[in-house]
Order: sequence, then structure tokens, then C-alpha cells
Amino acid sequence: MKSQTKIALIFMAGCLSIILLLSASVYYFSSQYSFTDFYKRLEIRAIFTAKSTLEPEDTKATAFREVRDQHLEILPGEKDYLFEIKPGKTFEAEARELNLPVSFFRNITEKGNATYNRHNTFYTGVKYRVGNTNYAVIVSATNDYNTQQLAHLRNILLVGIPLASLLALLVAVFISKKVLTPVKEITDRVKQISSESMHVRLENLTDNDELSKLIVTFNHMLDRLETAFETQNNFISNASHELGTPLTAIIGEADVTLTKERPAEEYQASLKIILNEAERLEKITKSLLFLAQTGFDGKKQKLGVVRVDQLLWDVKETIDKITPNNAVHIDLSLIPENPEKLKITGNMQLLHLALSNIVSNACKYSSNKPVQVSIGATDAHVIIIVRDDGIGIPEAELKYIYDPFFRASNTKHHEGYGIGLPLARNIIRIHNGTLVVSSKKDEGTVVQLSFPSIA
Repeated sequence: MKSQTKIALIFMAGCLSIILLLSASVYYFSSQYSFTDFYKRLEIRAIFTAKSTLEPEDTKATAFREVRDQHLEILPGEKDYLFEIKPGKTFEAEARELNLPVSFFRNITEKGNATYNRHNTFYTGVKYRVGNTNYAVIVSATNDYNTQQLAHLRNILLVGIPLASLLALLVAVFISKKVLTPVKEITDRVKQISSESMHVRLENLTDNDELSKLIVTFNHMLDRLETAFETQNNFISNASHELGTPLTAIIGEADVTLTKERPAEEYQASLKIILNEAERLEKITKSLLFLAQTGFDGKKQKLGVVRVDQLLWDVKETIDKITPNNAVHIDLSLIPENPEKLKITGNMQLLHLALSNIVSNACKYSSNKPVQVSIGATDAHVIIIVRDDGIGIPEAELKYIYDPFFRASNTKHHEGYGIGLPLARNIIRIHNGTLVVSSKKDEGTVVQLSFPSIA
């Protein structure tokens, strides 16, 4: 069943339920009001009957009789009964005569009034005192007014409910169509999106908050998918290049060497070239494997307490061995007085590898210009900032820096595989840390790392 049909049926069922409930309530309360009103009319007649019949024949009684005869409408089947109330009288004979329950008379004598109805004939009794004598005055009549009025109301409801239901159905169909039209437009638009048209986005609707949120969320998902597709394409392209180059060099050098007999020196030179390319291929392969391993949650890694300032000095020592002419400076001006704030939970070897990659990149892409490494701490985090004055990263390429094998367009004259930064990010994620890179082309790069402190 279509959603539009479901909405229409649900809306109609809701409206029909409300209409039926309202109609039943109107009918019930109208009926109750009609009974109460008719009993009140009978009670008034009973009083008039008592005054006009039981009062002495003087001007007052005559006046009541005249008012009753001239102004009170005679009800259908109206009858009057007068019974003297005597001590010990049970009214059983009167009850049988009028086909009324004895309790009706008991209520008159004890409470002063009583009501009763049987087969649309209504009885009202009142206790009336004349001198020292009490009387039970009973008036009965057929409630044709109630029957006709309720029948008329019932006919109106029987005709009105189907008409109202039909109107509710038409309104439901209109509303469901109106509500689902934007959804249909979204569905038609989504059908146009494929792997070849990931740039297509849904148009935002300003008049529907819920659908607008859905569209914004869907567009964000498309942004992530488009980035993922581009990342995959970049990875395949860059990996093919990085892995293919040394393989091509190895195969080419071996083919050339084997074309004819050569002196031992040439064989040795060829083997050195093959060895260098094989070592390069081994480094790339190991980096890829390590990158894949650090992509997991890190639960199998051995974690301990690490002093971040000591970690930085160890990284500086490693960089000095790899790049003796580096200009790395560790800034301790923001270091907290309490050394406990510099402690984090982590794996020393993994953190050393991540920071070494970041600092090494800063040295490499700044051609060994000054690189400043600052360390600080808040109550909850330890913060490391690595700043260089190197070639920077073009703004349009910043979103690809974590793609394996991706290298910015201005790094052609610098060696590298494009694995160091993605590897560092995976390691930092294992330690529940964050890594933020901001950079401008030809102005340098700033890398900020933040780790939860255990202080």
C-alpha cells in the first residue's frame, strides 16, 4: 500500500472516530437533557395541580387553575393523581393501580419528590402539604417531544456522518498528496544520483523543517560519499604509481642487464639499483601494512603512562639522527608547573612513530627551516603544536591529506610516499586524541595534537 493511501486512510479513520464519538456524545447528552427537562415540566404541573386542586376554593386557587388551563400546554397522555399520605400507609394498592414501583411512592414521602419512566411514559411525584395533611401529587405524560426530537437528531446524524466521512476522505487525500509531493520530488531527484553523478545535490526546502533536515542530512551524506569515491580514486591512482614505479625500475633494470653478457661491475651496479628499488618497495609495503593495522581500535596495543615532554625529547633525538642539519626547537614556555598534567595513557612506540612522522614532514617540506614544537596542558588535555615555515598545502587539497599515497601538488621535489600523516592520524585516534592541520601554500603548516590527560 502506498504511503499516500496509508496517510489518507489513517486521517479518515481518525476523523471518523472523532465524528462518531462527538455524535454519540451529542445524542447521549441531548437525551439526558430531554429527560431532565421533561421531568421538570411534569414537576411544575404537579405543583400547579396541587395548588389548584388542594388549596381552598378562594381567589388564589382559582387563579392557579386559570393559569394552568390557559397557559400550560396539555402534554400528550397527561394525567393527574392525588393521594393522601397517612402514617403507616404503604401505597401498595396505588402502586399496582398505576403500575409503579412502591419505591416511587417511598421517595415521595421520604425525599419529597420522585421520578420514573416506563415505555416513554414519564412520572413525576411531589409531596405537597395543605394544612396538616400531606398529599402525594403525581403527574404522568408521554414524552413524544423527546421521541420526535431525538429521532430528528438521529436522522441528522445518520445523514451527516457519511457526508462528513466523505469530506474527511477528500481532505485526507488532498493533505496526503500535499504532504508527500516534496517526498516524491526528493525520490525522483535521488534516482538521478549515481557513481557517475555524485556531484548532484537535493534542493533544500525552506517551508518544511523536517524535510529540510532530511535533505541537509542526505546532502551531507552525499558529501562524505563523494569524498570517499575521490579518496578511493586517489588511492588507486597514487598506489598504482608508488608501487608501480619501483616494480617497473626493477623489471626494466633486470631486462636491460640480461640482454647481453656484461662485466661484473655493471652487474653489481644493476643489482644495487634493483636493491634500492626493492628496499623502496619494501618500505611502502610495510607502511601500508602498518597503516592497516593502526586502522583498528587499538585494543590489542599495550598502553601505559607516557610523559609527553619526555616523548618529545626522544622524537627530537630521533630527528637529529635522521636529519642532522634540522632546526627543530622545542618550546617549553607553556609547560605546566605540575608535571602530572603532562601524563597521558598511550603506547610509547606508536606515539613516537606518529610524532616523528609529523616533525620529520615539517623539516622535509620546509627544507630544514626552523620548526617550532610547543607543548602545553589544560585541566583535561595535553596539547602539542608543530609549526613550520615550509611550502604549505594548497587549500583545495587539504581535504585529501589523510588519503594514503596522496601528496600535494607542490611536493614533486620532495621525497615521500604520502603515508606518514594518515598513519599518524590512525595512531592518534587509537589514543582518543585529535589531529588538526591548518596550512596555506608558501606560508607554512601548523599541526595541533590533543590527548586526554590522566592528571
